[in-house]
Amino acid sequence: MYTRLILSAAVVAATSSVALADAHSCTFEADILDFTQEQIDALYDCVSDELLENYQSGDNEVAAVYRDWGHAQTGPAAPGFHGGRFLNTFVNEVGFDAYIQYEDDDEAFEMPVGSVIAKESYTLRDGAPRRGPLFIMTRAETADYPDTDGWIYSAVQPGGDPMGISQSFCHDCHGGYTHSDSLGYPAFDVRLSQ
Repeated sequence: MYTRLILSAAVVAATSSVALADAHSCTFEADILDFTQEQIDALYDCVSDELLENYQSGDNEVAAVYRDWGHAQTGPAAPGFHGGRFLNTFVNEVGFDAYIQYEDDDEAFEMPVGSVIAKESYTLRDGAPRRGPLFIMTRAETADYPDTDGWIYSAVQPGGDPMGISQSFCHDCHGGYTHSDSLGYPAFDVRLSQ
């Protein structure tokens, strides 16, 4: 009996140390669609510093300052658009108050000109975090950019270099959000309380 207890304790200790090692090395066994909020938060903790450092390794003006802006959600949520990646949204001072109204039922709604939105993105591949681009939307005058309803789309690659993107490709999706000025807001469960 005593031997079984010692062996059981050894197995539990070994299992616990493996779990701690996995958490420390940022590996995850679950499918991201089945992640609990605790796992979602742990994954972000694993990539947060690296995302910022890598985005800022280039010379993009938005990448240099976006983390000083308003965080437009309580934290990351389960992945969806933008290639099934987790997204974290930040909005500059010009647009933050309008953005967090999460207007989705008013065709007349427009974000203020000068609003800039930055979305960090990342996912999980083979159990380990994988960085994605920093997606950026800048609100200009609609008359100046009529094909994209006044929005300019850009992005920074995970390593900090500019990412070549097609304005029409981005707007083909965003343009479907006619009742929210082309904005696809964060999931309901991570929106700031209003």
